[in-house]
Amino acid sequence: MYKFVIRGGNKLFGQVHVSGAKNASLALMPACLLAPGTYTIRNTPDLRDVATMSRLLETLGARVALSGNEQTIDTKHVANFEAPYELVKKMRASIYVLGPLLARYGHAKVSLPGGCAWGPRPVNLHIEGMQKLGADVTLESGYIVAKAKKLKGAHIEFDVSSVGATGNVMMAAVLAEGTTTIGNAALEPEIVALGEFLVKMGAQIQGLGTPTVTIEGVRELHAVDFMNIPDRIETGTLLIAGAITGGSIRVINCEPTHVSALLAKLERAGAQVITGQNWIELKAPVEIQPVDISTSPYPGFPTDMQAQWIALMTLSNGSSIVTETIYFDRFKHVPELVRLGADIEVKENVAIVKGVGSLKGAKVMSTDLRASASLIIAGLVAQGTTEVLRIYHMDRGYERIEEKLKGLRADIERVQSDEF
Repeated sequence: MYKFVIRGGNKLFGQVHVSGAKNASLALMPACLLAPGTYTIRNTPDLRDVATMSRLLETLGARVALSGNEQTIDTKHVANFEAPYELVKKMRASIYVLGPLLARYGHAKVSLPGGCAWGPRPVNLHIEGMQKLGADVTLESGYIVAKAKKLKGAHIEFDVSSVGATGNVMMAAVLAEGTTTIGNAALEPEIVALGEFLVKMGAQIQGLGTPTVTIEGVRELHAVDFMNIPDRIETGTLLIAGAITGGSIRVINCEPTHVSALLAKLERAGAQVITGQNWIELKAPVEIQPVDISTSPYPGFPTDMQAQWIALMTLSNGSSIVTETIYFDRFKHVPELVRLGADIEVKENVAIVKGVGSLKGAKVMSTDLRASASLIIAGLVAQGTTEVLRIYHMDRGYERIEEKLKGLRADIERVQSDEF
């Protein structure tokens, strides 16, 4: 067990490199199950979640290796079609193997997923999508069991936009007979990246990045070499860290268009923002202005940036309202921020943040991935020393975050902890 020890007060300055997108990687990796061969996925982040997905693919018979940030996946010897509870419980994205296994082998047995402990994240959209494509799906002893001699194209209309279900149906439909249309498809860059990966494999897909995706099934696909996109949530987290500490940073290897909603809010909060083709420069506000946000699917303000935004607003010169519309109970970071001196009141899916003059260091505990990020951000500016426990959550989605922050002059270190 490790913890972060942060001595707050240093303004962040300098240049920092963004890693590849975690959520894109977790979709690209299982997509390799669709055709035998050796794949290369570049710009793959070295994360706990990527390691978990690697172990899952290896359980199915694939051979996975990560050298630096270049990942190779050999799926020629896949012979097992069961994703066990022991691995799936660690990460909800494990359900992504359902579509590829069903499409290529006609059979899949996938444990009901786990992952972050907050919020209902039903898998019914995944199941209904497979059923629409002609699969026989049952729930047996905590497992999704799906069978189909051959999937057939269909029209699938999602009641709500779902990144996971859109990706799973896309992967299943590329080998189905006929045409599949997905209505109310997710627009997120990670889904577009998955679609581009599938197209490079030989799939026929139209409408990526729009609400309607059309897929013409093909007989076979092939292994490819692919460059993963930058992580937009890491990009946003670093920018907010620069803003709250009063610093001036340049974030490179990012995609500014992927964080346009956040950049607009940062400018309203008083930050100066300049963007280039693959970089963003931010100069912190002289005084942080209160700015309301409401989370929504892409291209709106991402739910994965809500906790970090609340941390920023704790030091604004007024009150702000943060409305969570995706996962209504995603506020477990709030009591920990209050331990640092924040003034936050939560009413159902709304957090009312009253800016305070300063935060003070304390011992706090991470409860999930993005909550961890918010506590580190607050710790960077809090007076005195902040200890953030359970940082294994952070390691699920941020690659060597303490090294990147140290490179920006933060006083942060990872130390062993005997506290759970």
